[in-house]
Amino acid sequence: MADLEKAILIIFDESGTVDSELKQKAKEYCDKIKEERAICRICIDRLCFSSLVQVQFWCLQTLHEVIRVGYSSISPDEMYLIRKSVFSIVCFEGFDDNGVVRVLDGPAFIKNKLAQVLVTLIYFEYPLIWSSVFIDFLPHLSKGAAVIDMFCRVLNSLDDELISLDYPRTPEEMAVAGRVKDAMRQQCVTQIVRAWYDIISMYRNSDQELCTNVLDSMGRYISWIDIGLIVNDAFVPLLFELVLVDGLSEQLRGAAAGCLLAVVSKRMEYQTKLSLLRSLQISRVFGLVTEDGDSELVLRIATLLTGYAVEVLECFKRLNAEDAKGISMELLDEVLPSVFYVMQNCELDSTFSIVQFLSSYVATMRSLSPLREKQLLHVGQILEVIHSQILYDRMYRGNLDILDKIGKEEEDRMVEFRKDLFVLLRSVGRVAPDVIQVFIRNSIASAIACPSDRNVEEVEGALSLFYAYGESITDEAMRTGTGLLNELVPMLLSSRFPCHSNRLVALVYLETITRYLKFVQENTQYIPMVLGVFLDERGIHHQNINVSRRASYLFMRVVKLLKVKLVPFIETILQSLQDTVARITSMGYTSKEALGSEDGSHIFEAIGLLLGMDDVPPAKQSDYLSSLLTPLCQQVEALLMNAKVLSPEESPVKVANIQQIIMAINSLSKGFSERLVTHSRPAIGLMFKKTLDVLLQVLAVFPKVEPLRSKVISFMHRMVDTLGASVFPCLPKAMEQLLSESEPKEMVGLLLLLNQLICKFGTSVRDILDEVFPAIAGRILSVIPSDAFPSGPGTNTEEFRELQELQRTLYTFLHVIATHDLSSIFLSPKSREYLQPLMQMLLYTSCKHKDILVRKACVQIFTRLIKDWCARPYSEEKVPGFQKFMIEVFATNCCLYSVLDKSFEFRDANTHILFGEIVVAQKVMYERFGDDFLVHFVSKGFPAAHCSQDLAEQYCQKLQGNDLKALKSFYQSLIENLRLQQNGSLVFR
Repeated sequence: MADLEKAILIIFDESGTVDSELKQKAKEYCDKIKEERAICRICIDRLCFSSLVQVQFWCLQTLHEVIRVGYSSISPDEMYLIRKSVFSIVCFEGFDDNGVVRVLDGPAFIKNKLAQVLVTLIYFEYPLIWSSVFIDFLPHLSKGAAVIDMFCRVLNSLDDELISLDYPRTPEEMAVAGRVKDAMRQQCVTQIVRAWYDIISMYRNSDQELCTNVLDSMGRYISWIDIGLIVNDAFVPLLFELVLVDGLSEQLRGAAAGCLLAVVSKRMEYQTKLSLLRSLQISRVFGLVTEDGDSELVLRIATLLTGYAVEVLECFKRLNAEDAKGISMELLDEVLPSVFYVMQNCELDSTFSIVQFLSSYVATMRSLSPLREKQLLHVGQILEVIHSQILYDRMYRGNLDILDKIGKEEEDRMVEFRKDLFVLLRSVGRVAPDVIQVFIRNSIASAIACPSDRNVEEVEGALSLFYAYGESITDEAMRTGTGLLNELVPMLLSSRFPCHSNRLVALVYLETITRYLKFVQENTQYIPMVLGVFLDERGIHHQNINVSRRASYLFMRVVKLLKVKLVPFIETILQSLQDTVARITSMGYTSKEALGSEDGSHIFEAIGLLLGMDDVPPAKQSDYLSSLLTPLCQQVEALLMNAKVLSPEESPVKVANIQQIIMAINSLSKGFSERLVTHSRPAIGLMFKKTLDVLLQVLAVFPKVEPLRSKVISFMHRMVDTLGASVFPCLPKAMEQLLSESEPKEMVGLLLLLNQLICKFGTSVRDILDEVFPAIAGRILSVIPSDAFPSGPGTNTEEFRELQELQRTLYTFLHVIATHDLSSIFLSPKSREYLQPLMQMLLYTSCKHKDILVRKACVQIFTRLIKDWCARPYSEEKVPGFQKFMIEVFATNCCLYSVLDKSFEFRDANTHILFGEIVVAQKVMYERFGDDFLVHFVSKGFPAAHCSQDLAEQYCQKLQGNDLKALKSFYQSLIENLRLQQNGSLVFR
């Protein structure tokens, strides 16, 4: 035994002085002891005679494991010994010998483990084998606090390990829990409740901690025992007395409140529940929530009141009788002020559940229209609660203004926290629109009147309420200014808050005005005020760069919405933005500022939207646009002229500056339609053509600077849409520049541009394509594989990903060419040498590529090429060898072998679409190649796949018919049959 105790001490040693090897040996020794038949006796012996807590814990843990895992293998005699010994230790039974250790005098973790062992015995033996365990325990409670405490631990452990539904349970555990609860209800619950009452009555003044433990245990059991045992003339008054008496500990009073919460939360028929709730006279504890808001008692009372309110509301919703609804509403009216107080003043973990309750209450109010005076008062209080909850803590004001790490975390937390509160706010808005509008008006007025050093959080909160309320208003109501909106929107527009320099206030102010723009759209007299907000120091000219950038974006939205109505103000707007425009494209623009600088594009887009309207007089339009484009182009030309003499330090700055100017011009052009610049006002189109000529020079001067290249290509995309066919004269030079220095991986941008040109202009771009296609094909085919990209270590690099992207874009490009009547491009003298490698690459991809949509595109390309290059059967070949390639190579490999492969998954939606295209390809090949295709496919391909003559003949009939759907269905079943007849896949040839 001495060796065992030493080994256990070594295992639990945490001093760091015992080496790991010795620990491992000690563990092995103890594990060996566990395997002995007499292990239960050894554990009980050590529990009774060893005073070392490590040894006691190891013995209890071992007993627990042995019973839990090997109960069925323990002999009846040994089981009797375990049962008798454990119960004796728990109850101080028969321990008169001074040599016996009193385990109940040990630390809490030992007693908890002992309780767990007893509960494991109850799990297996109660009530069938050990039916008297609880009845036998109760007389021992008279021995005093130690045994009572142990009894509470046993009940708590029983709840944790078996009964409580807060933990996931197996069906077997649920069945055992039901058996235990049924037996306890029938046999001993009444005595246990009586014992609880007697203990609390006896010890309430002498041992309040013990009474607290008893009440905490009791609270766990109320949900499933007979409620009459607790709700009676003895227990309920005792619980309220414990809650209300000043001299008792907060823990004891809080535990009594917890039991009352368990009573009100108990599931029962709703009419009975309402009678119970009414009889409790819960108003007796209302006054307690106004005490110290952070105390444990106040939090427990707060939880009780909110739980009570939830149950009363549920009764109101579930009961239809008028008198029941009346009683429920009376009780609700009585408790709600306390719930509101709790939410505003108590740091509850259950705030979210209170929000859910209030949301449910407000939803219920919708059925009570019109609301009574008291309900309108409650709605007002709910708004007060929401307002108090959404306010930022002043201690974070500085962090939020500069938005450092702490500020960002606090803002993110508050955004998440506010979500449910704003949902509640919108619900209130639907139930009582007049009340919420008055509340918002008063909140904003109060915030304006507040001294500037105190009103940041108040103003932000009031504006956030107004912003959130806007989500619940219909467009029609907003346009007409329903209710107080006629007063609120002008009030907002004319407000100048002393704290407007604060980032949060400025942002929510701008967002709120943007939300209510539809009102301004109908009430155009307020347009000058809106422009003032966005163009002065409250918006684009705000001192905080984050506010200024957001204002630029929101101003662009203002312009999109108000558009024509802003024409009289164009002059004013351009003058106000002059300094901003100059700053965004200034020569002194640094690369550091360039981070996030694309926000400047919103200003130019807004200006473009204004200037691009037909309502602007042509002369004015030309003047305005020229005043913007001319200096910007001159800046670019000056920078390009000096590019060769730039120092390494200057070059990045100048590149960033050109980039910014191109982005600005691009955004500016978005406001101009193709119709306006090519038909009604060609002078505008001429300006943009000249601008494009200037910007194309960037490609010649900075051919290797990818950001500039992508910006120029982006502008060309824009000009294709804006200038239409009049862009053609610029294209040869553009293509020459884009091809001259481009690396294969940089060709993605060029291919996308060509795709746009083909889709927009069709065969009109044939000559341009004839020129560029050979160079494109040559460069791309030199770097991408004709089959699969290598895989494995070292292949997931940026370079590989770029090449894969290039390959995907190439397939799209080839698909666009084929489907826009331009397949003759592949046959031009300069391109002819690339036809064979392209066909091989398309073949491999249509059969093997991992991306099913890419495979589908390649099959569609082949189908289109057959239609373009092959007339009806027996005519002369347009492309020598193509028909043979399609019949002998494509048909068998793609249409048969690739779909026979088990990786071809018919249940996948995209794969099913690909299969449809493969069937279409077969149909087209039969139409164009006739029996040449059919004979080869059926006589050469099918036998290799072990296809029967009967199935082959059926396939021929379906192919020769006119029902494509029937052909697809038959061919799928044919492939599935063939898969069953072969082992492994056919080899791709």
